[in-house]
Amino acid sequence: MRWRLFLLVIPVVLLALLVVPFVMVPLRQPEIPVASEVLDVNGRLITRLYEAGGGNRIQVPVTEIPADLKEAIVSMEDRQFYQHHGINPVGILRALIKDIQQRRVVEGGSTITQQLAKNLYTGGERTVRRKLYELVLTFKLESRYSKEEILGMYLNTIYLGHGAWGVEVASQTYFGKSVRDLDLAESALLAGLPRSPEYYSPYNHPNEARARRDFVLQTMADLGYISQAQANRAKAEPLKLAGLKPAGRQAPYFVDYVLSQLNPTVAEDVTRGGYRIYTTLDLDMQRAAETAVANGVGKTTPDAKGVPQPEAALIAVDPNTGYIKAMVGGDDYGKTQFNRVLARRQPGSAFKPFLYATVLSRGDLTAASTQVCELVSFPGPTPDQPYEPTDFDPKKPYHYRPMGVREAIRVSDNVVAVRWGQAVGPDNVARTARAMGITSPLQPDLTLSLGSSAVTPLEMAAAFSALAHGGVRADPMAVLRIEDRYGNLVQENRSRFTSVLDSRVAYILTDIMKEVLWSGGTAAGTGGLIGGRPAAGKTGTTDRLVDAWFVGYTPDLVAAVWVGNDDPANPINKTGGTAAAPIWGRFVADSLKNVPLHDFPRPEGITEAVICDESGLLANPTCPSSHTELFLAGTEPTQMDPTDYSRTPGRPAPGAPPAGGAPGAGRPGVRL
Repeated sequence: MRWRLFLLVIPVVLLALLVVPFVMVPLRQPEIPVASEVLDVNGRLITRLYEAGGGNRIQVPVTEIPADLKEAIVSMEDRQFYQHHGINPVGILRALIKDIQQRRVVEGGSTITQQLAKNLYTGGERTVRRKLYELVLTFKLESRYSKEEILGMYLNTIYLGHGAWGVEVASQTYFGKSVRDLDLAESALLAGLPRSPEYYSPYNHPNEARARRDFVLQTMADLGYISQAQANRAKAEPLKLAGLKPAGRQAPYFVDYVLSQLNPTVAEDVTRGGYRIYTTLDLDMQRAAETAVANGVGKTTPDAKGVPQPEAALIAVDPNTGYIKAMVGGDDYGKTQFNRVLARRQPGSAFKPFLYATVLSRGDLTAASTQVCELVSFPGPTPDQPYEPTDFDPKKPYHYRPMGVREAIRVSDNVVAVRWGQAVGPDNVARTARAMGITSPLQPDLTLSLGSSAVTPLEMAAAFSALAHGGVRADPMAVLRIEDRYGNLVQENRSRFTSVLDSRVAYILTDIMKEVLWSGGTAAGTGGLIGGRPAAGKTGTTDRLVDAWFVGYTPDLVAAVWVGNDDPANPINKTGGTAAAPIWGRFVADSLKNVPLHDFPRPEGITEAVICDESGLLANPTCPSSHTELFLAGTEPTQMDPTDYSRTPGRPAPGAPPAGGAPGAGRPGVRL
């Protein structure tokens, strides 16, 4: 009787050993790490963000995976997939015999469901304990999900070579298209990869890959999934590959900036959450920016850290939306991840537009108003150290004559700028700069007008957008919206605009700054680089030729360019007109080559008058030099210049403006 009782207990115990783990072991909701995609403004892929060792994956619904691919995978990985309930006894027995013979686990005999359990929950540990746990999870998966769902999860998790996890990324890696668009031959090639992805990779071993593909096709025909004729036609197809893209991501400095703009929830989960991050970047403009910087920096020398010097930065913004269209934070991201677009450097004379916007915004001053360029002293740090600004050319530090706003901007005169800064007040200049978009701390002294306070290229581009957009500043933005892996909207940003200048002031200042790009301006020749497209801008060169800037704009695009050494103790010995402006010109020419030429819209309330350059008054017939000037309606001069210049031949007439940049000399320790 006892042995009969024992025989009855054994099945109960065995059943308990199977049922209890099945009941007690929880089956967590599968959390498949999915790469997040960063897309440009046109929906093109910039990069994927994923965890190392298995995160480069894009999840696709099983309904979007072609039947050919699903059948090919089943043919190669688990022929009895649709018949078994999670395990294949014959396969397990075969594997067990081999394991016993080798005295270690050498073959798993795993079904697709078992492989999925391993991929989702147990990892690659090859132990008996792990196999038992995997077995329980396998039954759980089969009881909760349909065969189609299990197959879909499996196809989204398997590794298929070259860092590609899941069939969607693999399809893009090998064929440059979505998995939903694969044909039979392409599906068969992917199905042959799981056994040895790197060996059967068509990039590594094309002959072996083709033979493996043909074997998959023949197996599918033998199993009745396709006809022999279909298999033969697919075998005849050549391998058509997209080509492996070089390692590294596109627009790396911009991607880093985007990551800094994510909300905390997205940022924490961005490498596995499967987000789609839609950005403002235009990949075509980005490539144009990278090319312009690479070709424009010139000869470099590695510094003590191995970083080539000089370096450069370029940031481009659409003034009508605030969209950041291109960002280059350095010449080589692989050697330096420091983003110079966000680094503060003195802008030199590129800061002067904020001064002249302040001047033109006053009702009693106009573009025809003058200041005399001559020796002038201001109180300095100590009584014996006065501040005496000079112009760029040490042989001709002064013009010794009155100079109007237009000429002062065109030649970037420092003495006149400082005198205007004193006249309108440094506090007001700082206030204008902040309103236009400068957020860095500003020291409101007389040197501010010459760019003595450090700012970033991003700030300068944002501030100049107000000039390009009729006095309305568009806040720079990089992220348009973010969707989770299911298409739900997680974050959305909209353009933000602030009216900061009278549109007439912005137009007049823009009209003046157009001359900077042409003969006689500090960026002479840049207008020719962009094919005569209406544009305006300002050079900047700091004291001792340390920093070179050009910030320019068209009605469609604002771009700030900085060139210099990372260590400000080392000058580059170039001006903004020779180092930065050509980079700007080549970038704009390439970026806007397909954009029709159009000028800045002229607002109402602007009048014109012909004035004498000597006095800023209405020109008389004897005036040696005159030009047509723009004015806010009601501020134009009404008085004729009373001087008879024909009777004063010795009086100096306005001369040809000097070429080159215009850094000034200031008090010791201040770079202008």
